[in-house]
Amino acid sequence: MKRNAAFVKLTHWEHWPAFTYYLPLLPLFLVRSIKARHPIYYTVANPAVLYSGNGTESKFKTLELLPEKYRPKGFLFSKNDSLDGLEKRLIEAQINFPLVAKPDIGFRGYMVKKIDNLDQLKKYLTLLDENTIIQEFITYQNEIGVFYHKFPDKKTGSVSSVTIKKFVKVTGDGKLTLSELIQKDERAFLYKDLFSILHRDRIDQVLDLDEEMTLSVIGNHSKGTQFINGNHLINGKLIDFMDGICQEMEGWNYGRLDIKYKDYKSLMKGTDFKILEVNGIISEPTHIYDATDKNASFLNALKSINKHWAIMGKIAVQVHNDQNIPYPSVAAYLKNILWLRTYSKKLKKLNMLDL
Repeated sequence: MKRNAAFVKLTHWEHWPAFTYYLPLLPLFLVRSIKARHPIYYTVANPAVLYSGNGTESKFKTLELLPEKYRPKGFLFSKNDSLDGLEKRLIEAQINFPLVAKPDIGFRGYMVKKIDNLDQLKKYLTLLDENTIIQEFITYQNEIGVFYHKFPDKKTGSVSSVTIKKFVKVTGDGKLTLSELIQKDERAFLYKDLFSILHRDRIDQVLDLDEEMTLSVIGNHSKGTQFINGNHLINGKLIDFMDGICQEMEGWNYGRLDIKYKDYKSLMKGTDFKILEVNGIISEPTHIYDATDKNASFLNALKSINKHWAIMGKIAVQVHNDQNIPYPSVAAYLKNILWLRTYSKKLKKLNMLDL
């Protein structure tokens, strides 16, 4: 009997939409806002970033908080820029194909695409019609998300969540087509529509015996990537590593760094890695989505989010009080959020289109 992906997603909390995680915590969130005497007090936790990284900030500008040596090569292509000069800019930036293109303002992996040639890139930019980050494709095979926070009056911080990202792969048997292998795989079949688009040229081909194929190289849950609880990696060495990076990021105190790396031993030595994204207050402790962990549950996921929100709030209050940074206008913030809602619908719709 053919499995129904929609039913599996409905009955497994790992795949539930974001609002199911946030709505139960709203009362606790409101209590903290009342205590802080401002409804959006938390938006000053990262004063160097627009609204501390609520999803409307420029990812390119936020990434530039990092020293250049930690960042992939890349540039910002404005929606007003001419496509005629695109190839020259790629050469000047020393970026080859394949590369990664993604919206400068975006989240949940919408429209984050691996691009294989110039024609495909031009089609992507025309379709998106928004400011776009064009970035070198980092070939390291491992990716990790590390959630870090630091109180402004402290020299060192803490790591509160580590997520190991496992990319979805299938292995050929010399008999089944790629489509059939995807349908057979316990995780891949949940994202069959997406993978059918990504691999349309091979979807009806039979994979050779033991031929391994990675279905997505974008480390996002919405792209099928499995999030594995890596909190066992939290120790003094990892915290020192994160302190060394984040102390160079003035005005950023709370969020998650997504890091691609060669191997963990090299990473802890500070070599062979690149930081793909710097995420602010909208970021999650994504280890909570590892439903295979023995301590995992929907309730524990809520507890973890609430714990992080409480930390975020304490940092924001301290920034406000000690650095005299005012809380933003509620009206301007609401206008910003309404724009984000419309914009995110556009990205979500475009995300499933064929390039």
